[in-house]
Amino acid sequence: MLLTFYKEAVECGFPSPARDFTEGTIDLNEELIPHPNATFIVRARGDSMVGSGIYPGDLLIVDRSIKPQNESIIIAVLDGELSVKILRLKNKQVNLSSSNKNYADVPVSEEMDFTIWGVCTNVIHNLSP
Repeated sequence: MLLTFYKEAVECGFPSPARDFTEGTIDLNEELIPHPNATFIVRARGDSMVGSGIYPGDLLIVDRSIKPQNESIIIAVLDGELSVKILRLKNKQVNLSSSNKNYADVPVSEEMDFTIWGVCTNVIHNLSP
């Protein structure tokens, strides 16, 4: 689906002088999903990632082709439960962290069934209540 796209960025501070705004189109699939065959979308639930700008009901775009790095926001499966967390790697120890200080880190042990489903690349959320 192509949408109208104004190529001039919108100023978040003081407005800039009027310019000749060029109108074109944008395909959000091309903009947000570079690897469509390896990408899925999942809805967030809970408030453990609000510090990262992920709120309940948000849509997360997840790319399975990206190799997770330290500090990546990932979709993890831990003992059969899906979760969005920050991957923290230190001295061969894997920790899953929240970005809400009310939640403790979860250390991943060898006894746990742990899989990374993909890396979160974008979040889509409504600005209106």
